[in-house]
Amino acid sequence: MTKSEKRAVQMEAFSRLLDVMDELREKCPWDREQTIESLRTLTIEETFELSDAIMQNDMPNICKELGDILLHIVFYSKIAEENGQFDIVEVIDKLCSKLIYRHPHVYSTTEVENAGQVVQNWEALKTKEKDGNKTILSGVPQSMPSMIKAYRMQDKARAVGFDWDKKEDVWKKVKEEIAELEVEMNGMDAVMKSDEATQEQREEVFARAQGELGDLFFSLVNAARLYKLEPDTALESTNQKFRNRFTYLEQQTIRKGLSLKDMTLEEMDAIWDEAKRKGL
Repeated sequence: MTKSEKRAVQMEAFSRLLDVMDELREKCPWDREQTIESLRTLTIEETFELSDAIMQNDMPNICKELGDILLHIVFYSKIAEENGQFDIVEVIDKLCSKLIYRHPHVYSTTEVENAGQVVQNWEALKTKEKDGNKTILSGVPQSMPSMIKAYRMQDKARAVGFDWDKKEDVWKKVKEEIAELEVEMNGMDAVMKSDEATQEQREEVFARAQGELGDLFFSLVNAARLYKLEPDTALESTNQKFRNRFTYLEQQTIRKGLSLKDMTLEEMDAIWDEAKRKGL
């Protein structure tokens, strides 16, 4: 199949999707009553379902979830078109114009040596756009999950030169934050155990300890970024590993007629190690 033939098939498929969307808005009671606001939480759910499929490297489900997200894009555009606000053509045209503008090394005479320079140019061009972000960090959504938000803010700051000279220097910061957290948590523990501490003092030491914990997380995310690791992906992999091993622990205790509440930590650790040996 030639490129033009393949493009014709793609355009036909997209046209079919638009026709289905038109028909659903006209004939389906549920689809007809949806609004941009009512779809928001469903879109978030679909995004997390796509994330799950990617983490599991489940290509059939990645394909399916991409379709669900595409449906939402078309759905939002259809609702906006009905309200005279914008349509799918404007969505696509704005996207294409943005991509062309932010890739001058492809569509103009700008030269780059590596992907890092592409990112730097991208961020610089964003701040120049008439309807673009007013500050470097304003493009990072407030509602984004905290760990991903920390990574994106650090990455955007890096793009304009705000970063460590040597990545190894970040470990000094991580160790400093660990020490500060340990001091605050020990202090909090002492205050919480004291019968003489006031509620105000308890709240104060709790807030300081929590602040130091946040600083440590932020520094660890920074270290991950500098070493080109994805902290959210890493943590999710560990979450899944813990889920698999703990589920195995539960299953084994049930099979043996035992209860986790009645077992010692040593007994549970033995089954946990068994799960590890099985590669769970």
